Amino acid sequence: MSPPSFSRRRAKQVGIAGAAVGVVAAGLATAFAVERVLVRKSLNAPGDPHVDEPFGEQPFDEELTVTAADGTELHVEVVEPAAEKGHGKPTIVFVHGLALDMGTFYFQRQALAERGDHRLVFYDQPGHGRSSKLKSGDYDIAALGKSLAAVLDATVPDGHIILVGHSMGGMTIMAFAEQYPEWFGKRVTGVVLMSTSAGLVDKTKLGIPTLVARASAPFFPLWGRAAHLGGGTIDRARLASSDLAWLLTRRYGFGDAKPSPSLVTFVESMNSKTSVETLTRYLRTLYDHDRAPALSALRGVPVLVIVGTRDYLTPVVHSEAILKHLPEAELVKIENSGHVVMLEKSDEVNAVLIPFLEKIS
Repeated sequence: MSPPSFSRRRAKQVGIAGAAVGVVAAGLATAFAVERVLVRKSLNAPGDPHVDEPFGEQPFDEELTVTAADGTELHVEVVEPAAEKGHGKPTIVFVHGLALDMGTFYFQRQALAERGDHRLVFYDQPGHGRSSKLKSGDYDIAALGKSLAAVLDATVPDGHIILVGHSMGGMTIMAFAEQYPEWFGKRVTGVVLMSTSAGLVDKTKLGIPTLVARASAPFFPLWGRAAHLGGGTIDRARLASSDLAWLLTRRYGFGDAKPSPSLVTFVESMNSKTSVETLTRYLRTLYDHDRAPALSALRGVPVLVIVGTRDYLTPVVHSEAILKHLPEAELVKIENSGHVVMLEKSDEVNAVLIPFLEKIS
């Protein structure tokens, strides 16, 4: 039998713990209720310019699976140019970022396919979209460079290439340049880098204060502690807090105070389809990413750098740092845009991108 004093202390501790749990539960319930109200209010707001946009799969002329050197099966889609219009012009290959998929370039694909004067190649990075996960080990930016090489070998065996990369897709291009510098100037004749970084990602915490970064796991769970929980546990939490994920996507993916709710939903749907297991396995390689020296391979090749002035994930300073290594590159800052600049400000991005592509084709 426990001594009376011990029993009283134990009962008191249990009571305090129970009260604390009750307070936390009540707080969470209130927070989720507020979130749901905010989301519904946003979704029902009038004047959404993309409310009728059929986001999702887009037409293609060829669909194939490319097997990378590490065994990853990559989903690839090819859009062919109109007859004769694309003759002799470079193939444009698009490389998306973390927690997204080839839908990242929805509006660029739409505009360029309508013009019909370039061959376009899109693929889902390992662990994203309809591509398979890695068989084992951590994801690595160097491995992503080799995945890009496999896509190029399979889809563009000859002719010139223009590479377009967003966020981690830009880092993938840098890794490819580090591994295959001989391609640049000969096969690769142009590069577009959107909202990306050549390094020091860990030192900036992707531009997000620590407290906010911990809370923003549903959008970009890049901030280590999530990896200590089971991926399935976090995925279930993300599903349960889908309203929070939507609000965080709006806050940290977009720069405009009132972005299109339909567009936010489209981006959040790409985020939510990428498992936390996949995301957390990219942690180490993103934090260790330092490919500023690899940018030397791009010298002499036309380079366009695009970034939103309100990009909280890869701030403007990252793009400015790229230009220190590539002083002849063109830097375009898109006002009031966040990390998914090519979606949020698609007209402005296309107004810069298409003339650049035409000039170097």
